[in-house]
Amino acid sequence: MERRSGYCLSVIMLVYGVVFLHCLVMTSFAANVTYDHRALIVDGKRRVLISGSIHYPRSTPDMWPDLIQKSKDGGLDVIETYVFWNLHEPVRNQYDFEGRKDLINFVKLVEKAGLFVHIRIGPYVCAEWNYGGFPLWLHFIPGIEFRTDNEPFKAEMKRFTTKIVDMIKQENLFASQGGPVILSQIENEYGNGDIESRYGPRAKPYVNWAASMATALDTGVPWVMCQQPDAPPSVINTCNGFYCDQFKQNSDKTPKMWTENWTGWFLSFGGPVPYRPVEDIAFAVARFFQRGGTFQNYYMYHGGTNFGRTSGGPFIATSYDYDAPLDEYGLIRQPKWGHLKDLHKAIKLCEAAMVATDPNITSLGSTIEVSVYKTDSQCAAFLANTATQSDAAVSFNGNSYHLPPWSVSILPDCKNVAFNTAKINSVSTISTFVTQSSEADASGASLSGWTSVNEPVGISSENAFTRMGLVEQINTTADKSDYLWYSLSVNIKNDEPFLQDGSATVLHVKTLGHVLHAFINGKLSGSGKGNSGHSNFTIEVPVTLVPGENKIDLLSATVGLQNYGAFFDLKGAGITGPVQLKGFKNGSTTDLSSKQWTYQVGLKGEELSLSNGGSTLWKSQTELPTNQPLIWYKASFDAPAGDTPLSMDFTGMEKGEAWVNGQSIGRFWPTYTAPNDGCTDPCNYRGGYNANKCLKNCGKPSQLLYHVPRSWLKSSGNVLVLFEEMGGDPTKLSFATREIQSVCSRISEAHPLPVDMWASEDDARKKSGPTLSLECPHPNQVISSIKFASFGTPQGTCGSFIHGRCSISNALSIVKKACIGSKSCSLGVSINVFGEPCKGVAKSLAVEASCT
Repeated sequence: MERRSGYCLSVIMLVYGVVFLHCLVMTSFAANVTYDHRALIVDGKRRVLISGSIHYPRSTPDMWPDLIQKSKDGGLDVIETYVFWNLHEPVRNQYDFEGRKDLINFVKLVEKAGLFVHIRIGPYVCAEWNYGGFPLWLHFIPGIEFRTDNEPFKAEMKRFTTKIVDMIKQENLFASQGGPVILSQIENEYGNGDIESRYGPRAKPYVNWAASMATALDTGVPWVMCQQPDAPPSVINTCNGFYCDQFKQNSDKTPKMWTENWTGWFLSFGGPVPYRPVEDIAFAVARFFQRGGTFQNYYMYHGGTNFGRTSGGPFIATSYDYDAPLDEYGLIRQPKWGHLKDLHKAIKLCEAAMVATDPNITSLGSTIEVSVYKTDSQCAAFLANTATQSDAAVSFNGNSYHLPPWSVSILPDCKNVAFNTAKINSVSTISTFVTQSSEADASGASLSGWTSVNEPVGISSENAFTRMGLVEQINTTADKSDYLWYSLSVNIKNDEPFLQDGSATVLHVKTLGHVLHAFINGKLSGSGKGNSGHSNFTIEVPVTLVPGENKIDLLSATVGLQNYGAFFDLKGAGITGPVQLKGFKNGSTTDLSSKQWTYQVGLKGEELSLSNGGSTLWKSQTELPTNQPLIWYKASFDAPAGDTPLSMDFTGMEKGEAWVNGQSIGRFWPTYTAPNDGCTDPCNYRGGYNANKCLKNCGKPSQLLYHVPRSWLKSSGNVLVLFEEMGGDPTKLSFATREIQSVCSRISEAHPLPVDMWASEDDARKKSGPTLSLECPHPNQVISSIKFASFGTPQGTCGSFIHGRCSISNALSIVKKACIGSKSCSLGVSINVFGEPCKGVAKSLAVEASCT
């Protein structure tokens, strides 16, 4: 096989007495990857590896290099991604690897940046992705049963897995070929909870077959199975979760690996926005490495966007931001990115000791744990306080160390603290989306030339068909559209009880979900929706019937297909009944469920490809029709000025899908708001985290802003197409650009020395101390103003700092002198710099600045 070659251009830097060796370019990769009980072994050396998930189709190819570089700058060694079967093989034996789907290009860009790759082929991926990544056509193969010892399923799974492996081999991208891919994954979380057990006696043979099938593909790199306690010895069982420090491998011959450390949680339409404090993430990571872990992956490091109809759930939102270190738009989220970067540096300072031996773990009471990695020449220690309220003073190696609650201190030399998970040295930022009117403005971001097309109510396609009784939606649409029409004509005679004076008639419909609109004689009479916890629901809609023929048209819509759980592929949608007309006053009921219904898969506008904006059906009217259901809108616009990330504010719209220049930016649903209660902002990071612990945005739309990738735009003449289900006003739409308002930092006298300045020599440490550093987020910016500065006992958080009882008057002038006009600045947090505001009091420096 061809072997890649390259070299490392080294630069030796002397900083605060510490010698740093920087590798500026790295293009040669491992030729051999194995493992033992301690770690992955890359080219004969055990490695401590930090990884992060970036799913290539959830961003755009023009974003990939920047995302990868920011990941590398943040201290990552590995980029991890799933491979999405339904994305690449939408029709059996017809493959698509273009654009956002170009897996090989993505891997090569990671290689170019000098990072490793972990390919999680699955091919079941979960990932809040539509149908868990399986193509819908798989469901219709005769005799197939997913994820069990079933020959039709195994044949298809092997065929796709082999396809991906062969593609990677053809490009020489496995480490055994000199490429960056050091790991692969087969299956995914099959051993979670009761999933495997529900598949009965055929589950274990399936697990063994999957492992054998994968390893027989001869990739030359290890395979993993995450959350698979009964994984066979040919693969590595790994952990997924918010915490994996207590994880035990199922073999004493495999390393302790964490494939998913959830940096936040996914957003659902109708739910609040979850977030996870970085102090807790850092605590979880440090605890994992403290207790013997050597490979850790952030899920997600960049979450991105569920473009098109790729979101799963159901009810997963279009945004897949995940509160990740790199936000949905690819911008650095501070202090999360910076604090984890410092953590990674501290862990790497311990790597030589960590890979040389197993940790010696000692408990000093119920909440204090000390782990030491020690050899004749190396020593590194981790000191943990797992208490949620109480600080602790820990005696170790003849020294005393202060540990805040729920924190870990890292001592790369078993003496000096390089990092504490609860003490953030990184900057924080406050960012906001600055909205721009859809009217013409200086930026050029104007929506103009509005036209519309009405979507017919009910059956309009020649492809409609009839069936006796009600049909399940997914089996009928094969997910070719979110929409399925159920249509029925009911003849009402003059003497029917429904027409008697004073009689109130109600249409009763029970559905598996996800959304339902009921039209009576062409008019919208009522709607209903499920939620992420319960997709099924019942609506009872008051209706007015007339003598003679009455048309009942029910539009059922899906909002992403089930992606998780045992037999998730069999989870249905649509109207399964009963459908009834009820006369509330006279007690009469007519069941319509078993009547002959007419069905239409999808919308007329979809059949006509209105989303491309090119049809001749678009009509311009003196007054644009608004606030009416089932309507398509089109407008043109010029690209907003600048290069900052762009979103569209969907205020004024209800629910539907949007396309820019023919590419779908996803489903929009700005009127589905989160409950008014249950939010915790700010959230106490101390104590175990779960997906409902830290929530914000209660009482507000789950998602109001939708990512419009800059690379999809032309300088002028862009086309926006909307399909609105329920009724909205598109003239209220606006563009928004992401702007950083403030850069902040708050450092105490008790903070560790910044890890970049860390040295094991006592004399070097004595020359430095806690340091507050500020840096503008964009290359061409400088610090233009200092909004707040206080040395003493300042209170509050970034954006809301206030002076405490102890505050020295000259802090603002000192900070201004050091920082104004510079891209970055640093100040020692010391009375030697600011003077003594109050003796005997622990002091901090808090600063808020703006950059222009």
